[in-house]
Amino acid sequence: MEKNKLPRGIRENKGTFEARAMVNGVRITLYGVDLDKLLVEFENAKQQAKNDLDYKRTAVTLDEWFEEWFASVKAHKVKETSISPMKNNYKRTFGFYIGTMRLKDIKPMNVQQALNAMEGAGISNSAMREALGRLRECMEFAVGNQLIAVNPCLIVEVPWTYKKAKEEIALTQEEQDALLNEVEDSWYREMFYFMCLTGVRVGELGGLKWCDIDMDKKIISIRRSLSCSYCNGVKREILVTPKTVNSTRQIPFIGEMEEILKAQKEKQLILKKELGNRWRGKEEFEDLVFTTGMGSPCSRYIVEKEIKKIILRIRENEAVAAVRENRAPRVIRDFHPHTLRHTFATRCFENKMEPKVVQALLGHSSISITLNIYTHVLDNKMEEEIKKFGVARTQKEDVYSGVDVRKVRITALSHC
Repeated sequence: MEKNKLPRGIRENKGTFEARAMVNGVRITLYGVDLDKLLVEFENAKQQAKNDLDYKRTAVTLDEWFEEWFASVKAHKVKETSISPMKNNYKRTFGFYIGTMRLKDIKPMNVQQALNAMEGAGISNSAMREALGRLRECMEFAVGNQLIAVNPCLIVEVPWTYKKAKEEIALTQEEQDALLNEVEDSWYREMFYFMCLTGVRVGELGGLKWCDIDMDKKIISIRRSLSCSYCNGVKREILVTPKTVNSTRQIPFIGEMEEILKAQKEKQLILKKELGNRWRGKEEFEDLVFTTGMGSPCSRYIVEKEIKKIILRIRENEAVAAVRENRAPRVIRDFHPHTLRHTFATRCFENKMEPKVVQALLGHSSISITLNIYTHVLDNKMEEEIKKFGVARTQKEDVYSGVDVRKVRITALSHC
């Protein structure tokens, strides 16, 4: 057969035939020396691509499409430790309520009803917002692949629109002092001081190693984070890169930091020697700065558990003091590890640090995050800050003295 009479999509190169086509977004490329055999394979491949799309258009479920989309589009863009939480978020939200529906049958009302059901089930706004954002991406890709005509997630009323976001609290200086007083005899004393003096995320705290601390330059380098997750019921703790690019940062020693780190190092070395082979900080977790009393990493669970113990002891002490002083007990607020991050930022603002400096210390990706989270500090300082503005003109004499107001008015009217 002459080259110019070859079927469409077929070309010959030195005795070998090549077949190429794009069918419904699927690229087909085949090679062979037997043209007739290649043509049969080529037609079968094109028909298979057409059938695959027809199946997806008519029968594929949301669960099936989400799995394909996530594996092909999303998985390689996120950290390995984020894959399981993302999939779990989908399974307990839209996967649970509309996952078995065929993709082509899902309408905005189905998405709306799923959101309403989630709200009724007590699923948090943040979890719903994350799930809806991911479903929108997934459905938009389905539109682009001609599986559905429109994205059903674009016309829904989200339940969190008119809800005020829960305000993140920060400890007052009095509450912070009470916390640190209560841990003076605790194994975790230095850990809580460190959190109050740096504002590190709890994962960054757990991933900090002694090699990250330069005692000569008095600098702490945040280079990794401790990730804790469960995969198929099995707990997994690994060290990963920090949350964002900005999270990799250096924090100078603040306050009594040098004293705290030296005390932690000495205490840890003594205990490690006493425990010998029972010390659990081995292999990947060797050289961690903050550990449990057995050498295990300080995960979020460990820190949260210790905070609950501290709150309970403070409340018990306050109840005793209230009875002794014949007064009502003061309210001791609950707080969590991230509260100490907010508390650090609050102390920074109270001590008039520049927002950009605070942003760098905290490792926020945007200055707006720093300002939005801690606006309550600025609100409390507003009256004091306004007084710093002064006047529009620094000249002391009255600039209007001796001015004939009537002439000013006439001159103004003449220009109308």
